[in-house]
This record gives sequence, C-alpha cells and structure tokens, in this order.
Amino acid sequence: MSNNYKPILRTTKLVKKRKLKKRFFLIMIPLIILLSAGIFAGYLYIKADSVLKDSFDDEGREKSELRDKIVDPKVDDVSVLIMGVDESDKRENSDSARTDTLMVATLNKEERSIKLLSIPRDSWVYIPEVDYINKINHAHAYGGTKATIDTVENLLEIPIDYYVKINFEAFIKVVDSLNGITVDVPYELQEQDSKDKANAIHLYPGEQLLNGEEALALARTRKLDNDIERGKRQQEIIKSIIDKSISLNSILKYDDIIEAIGGNMTTNMTFSEMKSFIAYGVQGNDLKVDTLTLEGKDMWVYNPNKLYYYELDEEALEETKQVLKEHLNLNYFSSSDTADEDLSANQLNE
Repeated sequence: MSNNYKPILRTTKLVKKRKLKKRFFLIMIPLIILLSAGIFAGYLYIKADSVLKDSFDDEGREKSELRDKIVDPKVDDVSVLIMGVDESDKRENSDSARTDTLMVATLNKEERSIKLLSIPRDSWVYIPEVDYINKINHAHAYGGTKATIDTVENLLEIPIDYYVKINFEAFIKVVDSLNGITVDVPYELQEQDSKDKANAIHLYPGEQLLNGEEALALARTRKLDNDIERGKRQQEIIKSIIDKSISLNSILKYDDIIEAIGGNMTTNMTFSEMKSFIAYGVQGNDLKVDTLTLEGKDMWVYNPNKLYYYELDEEALEETKQVLKEHLNLNYFSSSDTADEDLSANQLNE
C-alpha cells in the first residue's frame, strides 16, 4: 500500500465533515429563523389578545339594522367607521368629547380595495339621538359611539359594521412606534400640541418625516385652508400609516403598536376579526386605497350669534352614497326618512 494513502484518506474525511457542517448550517439557519418568527408571532398573538381584549365594546349592537345578518370580514365586504375623539385627561372631557375626525372605510374583498371617505366635522346633518339638525361632530357629545354610528348610517344610508375610536394619545403613539411617517406638508404652520400648548409645533412646507405630535398637528390644523382640505390631509396621513404598518420593516414594531393602542382605543371588533383585517392588508402589495370627500359649501346661521356650518351638496352626496353601496355590493337602495330641517334658534346647540 502506498505511503500517501493515509493522508489522502484523512483529507477526504475532513472534506466530508466540512460538507456535513455546511449542510447542517444551511438547514439550521432557516429553521432557527422560522422558529424565532414563530415564537415572535406567538408572543404577539398572546399580547394582542390580552391588550386588545380590554378595548372591545359592542355598544349593545350585534349588527347594523341595515344588515340582514352578521357580517364576517373574512368573506364579506364590510365598512368601518374611524373616529378620532378630541379628548384628553387634561381636558377631562371623555363623556362630552366631540369627534375631531370622522372617516368611513369600505373594504371590497374581491377588488382588494378600500374607499376612504372623510366627513367634514362641521357637516350640517340630522342627528337621530336628539332628533334635530346640528354639526355631525356633536353627535358623540350627545350620545357617544352609538349616536355617531346612527348619524353616519342615516347620512350615508349604508351599514356601519365596525367602528374604531381612538384618542389623540393613541394616534401619537402609533406614529411614534413606526418611527414617524412621511407626509407632504402643504404650507408653513404653527399649531398647538396635544397638551394644548400654543404654537408648540412649527412645520415648514415639503415632504418630510413627522413624529406623532407633528402628524397630529398637521391632521388637526385648518387655519390656512378649510375642513375639506383638512380631511384630505387626514386621508393622506391615514394612508401613510397603513403603508408603513404593512411594510416588512414594520413587522418588528408590531409590539410597540399594540402597546400604543392599548387603553387608548375602543372597537366592536373581536381579536379574531382584527386578524382578518390585518391579513387583508398584508396579503400582497396590490391593495388599492381611493379617497373620497363630501362636497358642499360654507354657511352661517344666527343663533343669535353667527354660527358656521358646512352644508352638504345633496346631488354630490347621493353620488357618494351610490359609490359606497356599490363598493359594499349592497343590493338595496333604501331611503332615509327626511328629517325636519327647521333651523330655528331653539334647535341649535353649539
């Protein structure tokens, strides 16, 4: 036997061991990643279930009266009312707060699309809770979440299946948990912060990264334009939050997002239903978000002082109703009872 046989044999064994080690690491690395992802997902599931459980409040409303049966967001086209409430511990106004933001989102499963309608806060509408006309943002002060839902359903003649109500603190924390959002600021502005400190926020025009306080100031201001432009800005801010929330880079931030909304949000969504909405957003990159506004004009009434309100254009409103009904695949065209539009002074409550 050759003297070179043993060295060659040892070399061959070393090469085989190295290949086995390489294969071992090639197999183990993805397994470790998958295991870690599974543990993280399980952790998020348990935490979300615990934190969001306290946010549930169905307001004694199993389903909309405009629905024949309870909807399932896994298979049905549904609507969500988004309420931003102007409340804080400093103001001590949780029971009498008005809605600072009102948006209706309709979700179409087949099209993978969302229609996002902004309702101007000063819209002059019929409020069923008190049985007279007033600004729509007063509905919450009159009767809370249910009164607001009833008012929006009466206005748009579509079912409101779900609602999400958040306060300023939740909004700020969500944006900050995402390390800010990129938004185009239309003009230089100075606005108070969430603690009502005057001119605490100073922004210059242009596309830029905003933190939570800055994004809230941009969403609330209307000193240099009007409620319609304000609504459009809010829609862009919501879209920016959605885009960043469903991006791959934000997955590890979900823990912070859950913490942000815990205790600052109420909703009639169960945790299972929330998961359906999350899946709706993260499955693929073809989710389309269209924004809508309600056309109208500025009006004033004397009560006896001069009172501003926004009068909706009836023809444009009917067109918007039709768009939303078609997006929800509703096969009925109901007509609400016409409210008495007496604008007498004794009916107006500012």
